[in-house]
Amino acid sequence: MNVLLTDDDNLSREIIAEILRDLGHCVTEATNGKQAFEHFATGSFPMVISDLKMPKMSGLDLLDAIKSASAGQHTDVVLITGFADIKSAVSALRAGAYDYLLKPINVEELIAVTERVAEHQALRQENQILTTNFAEKVQEATAETQEQLYQLKKLVAGSLKVGEVAVFSEKMREVMNLAQKHSLDRSLPVLIQGETGTGKEVIARMIHYGKLNEITPFVDVNCAAITPNLFESEIFGYESGAFTGALSKGQKGKFDLAAGGTLFLDEVGEIPLELQGKLLRVIQEKEYYRVGGLKKLKTDVRLVCATNVELEKKVEQGHFRRDLYHRLRVGFINIPALRSRKEEIIPLAVMFLREYAKQKGKNFKAISHSATQILLGYSWPGNVRELKNAMEWVTFMHDGTEVLPEHLGIINQTETAHPSATIVNPDTFVLPPEGLNIDAFMLSLVEKALVLNGGNKSATASYLGISRKSLYRRLQHTDLSIKY
Repeated sequence: MNVLLTDDDNLSREIIAEILRDLGHCVTEATNGKQAFEHFATGSFPMVISDLKMPKMSGLDLLDAIKSASAGQHTDVVLITGFADIKSAVSALRAGAYDYLLKPINVEELIAVTERVAEHQALRQENQILTTNFAEKVQEATAETQEQLYQLKKLVAGSLKVGEVAVFSEKMREVMNLAQKHSLDRSLPVLIQGETGTGKEVIARMIHYGKLNEITPFVDVNCAAITPNLFESEIFGYESGAFTGALSKGQKGKFDLAAGGTLFLDEVGEIPLELQGKLLRVIQEKEYYRVGGLKKLKTDVRLVCATNVELEKKVEQGHFRRDLYHRLRVGFINIPALRSRKEEIIPLAVMFLREYAKQKGKNFKAISHSATQILLGYSWPGNVRELKNAMEWVTFMHDGTEVLPEHLGIINQTETAHPSATIVNPDTFVLPPEGLNIDAFMLSLVEKALVLNGGNKSATASYLGISRKSLYRRLQHTDLSIKY
């Protein structure tokens, strides 16, 4: 489908154009309304996407000019507007616009509106062809439309989750641009560094799916959740009789499951030191052995790793191999913490608020000024994930159309910095006479600590004075592992 895209913001226009081209559309770009109408007058564009406020000719003026032209009667116009210009967007709908998108652009919403326009245009084209009784052209148009819809559905079904890494700041634009570059070369390993909750897996999926030329496996592994003695067999698989308790037929490893696709190793710094050399050989030689195996296996897996710590410090401490670290850093992406990109907090909060309000049938649409100050003043140790959880909690616990300070109790609970570890006086405990289930008691303490820390596992582990790996073991096979 031919799409005419108009926006005076060069970076925003280029990102939208790239997404549309990846979906198979032919995009013509214009920097202002006047230039856009000149393109429209000399071309054929079933869909026009235009910013509302532009120099020389506004989006509303462009809409009026298009609808006044004979060819414009069959063109669907989608306007891009800021949250404060919703009234103008509504006026545009009354004037004949097909739909509108709010800034900053949510990728999934862009895909959805493009899909609706494609369906609308396809139906219009089919009706026109049926009217003139051109049966062959009907078949061609249907096949083309179905292919477009198939590509769109594949993109959504592929779990790209791009909407969660909304492009609301220059820093995140740089991150997404790097991810797009790394997606082009499957031979290079990629290391994604960022605090818990910054969206490392989302970026890893962006790198994996890239231009979506084909559907291939994306296998994710949380290295911190695998006990050291099982790590090698989990990652590389094992042959029959490799060790006591091994399955008689052996078992495939994660490299086998990710064949042709991407293996995502989260918290790569937790890989046992003695196995890091084997991982390095796989990266360099593209081959490996299963545990207990004699046959050398080839692999074409793309390796993407993530860490929430500075691996260089682990290298200096002797806990991570220097050669592996430098090999992984060939492709390096650092995701900045949310507190260092405060301009994103409110747009993200509004996006999550609307998403959960829609899911839960609530009426929340905005955030009050005083609530905004609370959100901006909070340090967000759990980053985007914590912000998203907070907005889900608000829509679950409260009603209204605007988020107020009293709705943000979960933020206030986690804002106070934790004091240094305190030894509780045993005399303050009152033990139940009928006995105490110590496992249930410990699990209850862990849950309270998770609530106190907003679901942030790193902060919770630090608060309890245990390692994150120990916390994972305590949560394993419990409802808390699903809830948090």
